Amino acid sequence: MLNRQIPPALQEIKNYKLPIPNKYILDNGIPVYEVNMGTQDILRVELLFHSGRWYEEKAIVSKLTASLLREGTERVSGATIAEQTDFYGASIRFPSNLDTAHIQLYSLTKHLKNVLPILEEILSKPAFPQKELQSIVQRSKERLKIDLENNDTVAYRTVTELMYGKNHPYGYNSTPELYDQIERADLIRHYEANYVTENCFIIISGKSDKDTISLINKHLGQVIPKGKAERKVFSFEPNEQQKLIIPKKDSLQTAMRIGKRLFNRQHPDYQKMYILNTILGGYFGSRLMQNLREAKGYTYNIYSALDPMMVDGYFMVGTEARSEVAKETIQEIYSEFGRLRNELVPQEELAMVKNYLLGTLLTAVDGPFNASEVVKMIIANNLPSNYYSLLIDTIKNISASDIQKLANNYLQEDSFYEVIVG
Repeated sequence: MLNRQIPPALQEIKNYKLPIPNKYILDNGIPVYEVNMGTQDILRVELLFHSGRWYEEKAIVSKLTASLLREGTERVSGATIAEQTDFYGASIRFPSNLDTAHIQLYSLTKHLKNVLPILEEILSKPAFPQKELQSIVQRSKERLKIDLENNDTVAYRTVTELMYGKNHPYGYNSTPELYDQIERADLIRHYEANYVTENCFIIISGKSDKDTISLINKHLGQVIPKGKAERKVFSFEPNEQQKLIIPKKDSLQTAMRIGKRLFNRQHPDYQKMYILNTILGGYFGSRLMQNLREAKGYTYNIYSALDPMMVDGYFMVGTEARSEVAKETIQEIYSEFGRLRNELVPQEELAMVKNYLLGTLLTAVDGPFNASEVVKMIIANNLPSNYYSLLIDTIKNISASDIQKLANNYLQEDSFYEVIVG
């Protein structure tokens, strides 16, 4: 009979393969990367623009510009665009982050010829209607007011501001005053300056056919104007105060953030730190979870995260715990830092984490859309084409002594910012 108290033996995972995208150049010079795979007749056409906070003339304008692209053009209303898109069973999304803005079109392959003109219309001359701008500003301010009642949100906003400075693209926080300063003309200037050819590339993923590239060129190879916007230069202004307590009356839970500036994916230590982070707090069986949730019962959830951005990155531990054990929670987090600095990770634990990470990499390239996310990450961050293979090799070959050396370099307690809200 099967003994369910004995876990199955670890098996080595093999057969990793990141598809090599086909590359094309549109008439206006925009590179297009095609991940042609999958069995379903569906496509995702994604435009990525380097147009985030590093390109702003005024704070939060990049986010609002991306959000209002859906609201119509000078010729066609946002409602009409939505109706036309729905008619063909397609969807258009406009996600953005601190570094980039994206336009994602999902469509059946056979309807691409019908929905690409809609995308072309959106890009041609967006209206950024004043009424919709006022609405989104009001909604954003109301949402911000609610978010600032959340201890976890306040802790995150505070620690990033301490690490980078209140004027830095990665450090400044949205406020009602910043929203009130935005004018329609700011969005138009941001769009015209940054949504240009040399700030853009396109990824097609899914099941392409013989007409896909010519259709892309017809509708997107002309409408996006030629040009290049330079990323602005900002200085880091870290706060001298490394520990901050923000009291909140009647809080049953205390939010904690312990973080420090680190580096992006281009740094030679990033891939190894990715593994160290997983051991510490990057998955459900991590050391922080085993200690503070399972053994101590201080918290329901705790994690560590290595967050790489295009220009910089940070490492952070976050949790919420009962207010009466907040001090002990902080102590235990630093204790886990110390274990990694002073003790070699046991081989059995390291082997388990390696297999876990290799399994997540298999999932990362399972299907055309997932695979295109990896390809997009490599291109957007100007990484070598074999970055995925190098990461696999790093996971397979990293040693316990490598982990310990990293911990001694990057997990020194006095190098961290600490924010407690509650």
